[in-house]
Amino acid sequence: MELSLDISRSAMLQYLQDKNWMEPYEEVLRLEKPGEGNMNVVVRVVGDTRNLILKQSRAFVNKYPQIPAPIERIGVERQFYTLAASLPELRKYLPWVVGFDAKSHLMVLEDLGKGADYTFIYKKEQPMAAEDLSAAVEFLKVLHAQKFDSETVRAFPDNLALRKLNHEHLFVYPYMEDNGFDLDTIQPGLQALAMTYKTDSALKQKVLALGEVYLSAGSTLLHGDYYPGSWLRVNARFKVIDPEFCFFGPAEYDLGVMLAHLRMAQQPEADIEKVVEQYGGEINSGFVGQIEGMEILRRIIGLAQLPLELTLEEKEALLKLAAKKITSNA
Repeated sequence: MELSLDISRSAMLQYLQDKNWMEPYEEVLRLEKPGEGNMNVVVRVVGDTRNLILKQSRAFVNKYPQIPAPIERIGVERQFYTLAASLPELRKYLPWVVGFDAKSHLMVLEDLGKGADYTFIYKKEQPMAAEDLSAAVEFLKVLHAQKFDSETVRAFPDNLALRKLNHEHLFVYPYMEDNGFDLDTIQPGLQALAMTYKTDSALKQKVLALGEVYLSAGSTLLHGDYYPGSWLRVNARFKVIDPEFCFFGPAEYDLGVMLAHLRMAQQPEADIEKVVEQYGGEINSGFVGQIEGMEILRRIIGLAQLPLELTLEEKEALLKLAAKKITSNA
């Protein structure tokens, strides 16, 4: 790796100017941390004329350094942006790629502006604004509707190394009876509640079958992690970031994940129904339900916890619904 983002303001300016990503007359005023990066190291470069976002992948998960991760993932994310942002209908939702340093595993993006992600909807009685929810569906609908030629699909990286890592946390780790993660540290009583699903062999078989589909190839470009943490509200506009888990696969995956998070955030049922109606298209609703169920289960009894303001009883109801969606739609 040639450059680490742990550098001074003057060194950052020199680096960006050497790469022709900032003009000689531009200045770097300060460096900021724009948010808590789960997978990668992220820095905001505040300039006198414009701001940039620098994102760097390392050989581990930034939030969990003990977990190895494929360092080439930033290159895959860059290809998603390059491909998706070239489409006028999607350009308005995405940041533009300013530059890419392959040796440093570093991508430079335009700064969309200071805003906030949508994880606030996990708080009690925090409905997502109708226009924002509609924009979230529209992005997914347009993305999935794009028909790419076979050469483009073949040339796009399969992102299999990152998907295999994710596969463990989606389909395997949450169902291990002793995985070293005491869920009672999250909420007393959750560990015992989780054991109902960790010991359900029929459920686990169906989850593993879903995992095989996740690792297979498809023809639809997916965001791969389409949830409120990947959505930004900036200047009253809906934006999408962090497509590092992207791949060509089944459209039902993105939609199911989105629905799962709306349900865990206790969004109105009528709004969830509107999402499905607006998305439309020819989809396998049973498969969408299975993915929704999987995402609910792995978020409540797995490592990737959310700031959910739910009682144990509310989580139990969600887990029961999730298991039913997986088993009854098989």
